[in-house]
Amino acid sequence: MAIKHYKPTTPSLRYRTGYTFDEITTDKPEKSLIKPSPRTGGRNNRGRITCRHRGGGTKRHYRIIDFKRDKIGIPAKVATIEYDPNRTARIALLHYVDGEKRYILAPEGLQVGTKIMSSPEAEVTIGNALPLERIPLGSVIHNIELKKGRGGQIARSAGTYAQVVAKDGDYVHVKMPSNDVHLIRKECLATIGQVSNGDHSLIKIGKAGRTRWLGIRPTVRGVVMNPVDHPMGGGEGKSSGGRHPVSPWGKLAKGGKTRKTRKYSDNYIVKAVKKR
Repeated sequence: MAIKHYKPTTPSLRYRTGYTFDEITTDKPEKSLIKPSPRTGGRNNRGRITCRHRGGGTKRHYRIIDFKRDKIGIPAKVATIEYDPNRTARIALLHYVDGEKRYILAPEGLQVGTKIMSSPEAEVTIGNALPLERIPLGSVIHNIELKKGRGGQIARSAGTYAQVVAKDGDYVHVKMPSNDVHLIRKECLATIGQVSNGDHSLIKIGKAGRTRWLGIRPTVRGVVMNPVDHPMGGGEGKSSGGRHPVSPWGKLAKGGKTRKTRKYSDNYIVKAVKKR
């Protein structure tokens, strides 16, 4: 996928980049696979803000994605490659031979008309979903389950992937996008290939208004607030805060460790990049 640059007719366009959408084949989603996505403004079911700086933005529908890939042994054909406003990756519409339609995450290189399937006997080709025990060592995978039947949870954002590095009894060693090596049960499903839209990290927003289109409101620095509003607020003149950067609730905000206990999942980490 290519990145589009703009002629700088305004200051905000000088460094702004966008998508060319060359791989998109339709701009109308499948009506049976969308549902309303009401905006919460960052509020929970009690009406309290639990995620700051959320609000506004362009209206969008949620596309129902099949992360489980549980239509075992039933072949499907890729009908369209589509844009999804709810995620960074592209999605693909599948038409199964039994008449059902489903969306999946589109891997890099998946083409319209390609036949794919989810099965232990499926070929190791882009878009097919197989148990980890049937995937050869060194294969690039995404949408990986951590528990059988739960659905893919690992490597789902644009350009991400994991890699099968070893097999040991009932477990498979998988190198995660973080470069940690995890043990995952051999019967868990994973999809072959790398997630599409790998150039997403190269996009430059260009102007503040484009961030508002995404539903993100402005962020105010703590050091410019009053002491009643933030631990780093107050001071005469331009004060730098006088302490390590913290959140409004006093938690370390930049690099400080806030994790108190080990997690159960730590037992399945074979090689860790960061010390826990």
